Amino acid sequence: MRRKPVERLVAEGGQGEGGTLRRSLGMWQLTMISIGATLGTGIFVVLGEAVPKAGPAVVISFVIAGLTALFSALSYAELAGTIPVSGSSYSYAYATLGEIVAWVCGWCLILEYGVSVAAVAVGWGEYLNELLDGTIGVTIPAALANPPGTDGGIFNLPALLVVLLCMAFLLGGAKESARANTIMVGVKIAALLLFCAVAFLGIRAGNYAPFMPLGLGGVSAAGASLFFSYIGFDAASTAGEEAKDPKKDLPKAIMLSLLIVTALYVLVAAVAVGAMPWGDFEGSEAALAGIMKDVTGQSFWAVLLAAGAVIAIASVVLTVLYGQTRILFAMSRDGLVPKTFSKVHAKTGVPRANTVIVSVFCGVLAAAVPLGELANATSIGTLFAFALVNVAVIVLFFTRPEMHRSFKVPLSGLRVGGLPLAPIFPAIGFGLCVYMMLSLPGTTWRYFGGWMLVGLVIYFMYGKSRSRLSREDQQVSLEK
Repeated sequence: MRRKPVERLVAEGGQGEGGTLRRSLGMWQLTMISIGATLGTGIFVVLGEAVPKAGPAVVISFVIAGLTALFSALSYAELAGTIPVSGSSYSYAYATLGEIVAWVCGWCLILEYGVSVAAVAVGWGEYLNELLDGTIGVTIPAALANPPGTDGGIFNLPALLVVLLCMAFLLGGAKESARANTIMVGVKIAALLLFCAVAFLGIRAGNYAPFMPLGLGGVSAAGASLFFSYIGFDAASTAGEEAKDPKKDLPKAIMLSLLIVTALYVLVAAVAVGAMPWGDFEGSEAALAGIMKDVTGQSFWAVLLAAGAVIAIASVVLTVLYGQTRILFAMSRDGLVPKTFSKVHAKTGVPRANTVIVSVFCGVLAAAVPLGELANATSIGTLFAFALVNVAVIVLFFTRPEMHRSFKVPLSGLRVGGLPLAPIFPAIGFGLCVYMMLSLPGTTWRYFGGWMLVGLVIYFMYGKSRSRLSREDQQVSLEK
């Protein structure tokens, strides 16, 4: 249960084996990282799953999901401004809840980031084939373009290629990869705005009636499924040690990205359900492309949207891969994983070995291993990390009330009878995360339990004795 002081976490920011990370990212670049990790395959395929549950009221479902994410985003914003380090929720837990909880949180993040990189990369080949078919009339054979074991897939070559391409960007430096991500985010936002402009011409007022055909229950069910379209906003917090002014810029980036993503989701959903009867969304995995083709009567626009999807997925892979390497960097610096992951190249300021190992692992995982339920387990791992961040805000509120906070969760200073109340929004955020975790199927819980068991075995066999705090405690004991 040993904790790492906040001051020490901040003082060690950027320090690695043989070099230091470079502070080169401004508020706009941090915002683009967060949007890049959030705005991806979700909006391009999620409507086919959500609209049949809520009907045209899916617009409200997006707002509900955004508000649900907001409670955890507020906690992330406060801690990112107070403890601006690469470890994200892992480091926040280390400072407030103890080493064993921090390890469990870090292990969840490895699942969330690592497997989601692979899962997102798997879908890249499908959109790439759509683009190739619509432009040059050639497609990659199913054996090399589909997930292993699915539709004749044996080895998903595009998935490996997109991960290796993103690895090349990351090896060039944080500033260079952030610039590439900003361009990709601009392209996918432009693609979604183009969809809205074209599909707006096909809106029919009758498609909005009845607005809520399946009642409030349907709206809530769709909102729960849409929540996972928002879970990338924490990626900005992993850039804490490479931000120019993290205490000021990180909270702004997290909140601004959530606002932009929510506005885009609501706009796209409102136009989509107006342009196509809600009953036609059932089973449609490429609803946006289909709508553009129906409205214009031409396949050109659908091909253009497929190009946007290819860029969108690549941006998600890039930013999530970045976040994974920075979390492992922080865990390695604390001694919980091998030192290789915290070695920094003196010239580029990049953890090279870390980036290559993680990229190759995720690329091979995406290309050759059927992910199945393991991909679904990323949802529960993410929710668990979010829940711990909300708890960390509450713990820090009571244990370190005097600490300067560049951003505070609203209503944190309420008192009853002269006694401070626990921050209300983090408490609500914690409750919502637990609720959503409990709503996940038993199969997901079993995979999650197995992952946690493996993680605890590794901690007690390796991390517990090799952590820097443990060795320092042993040294103090010897000196006494």
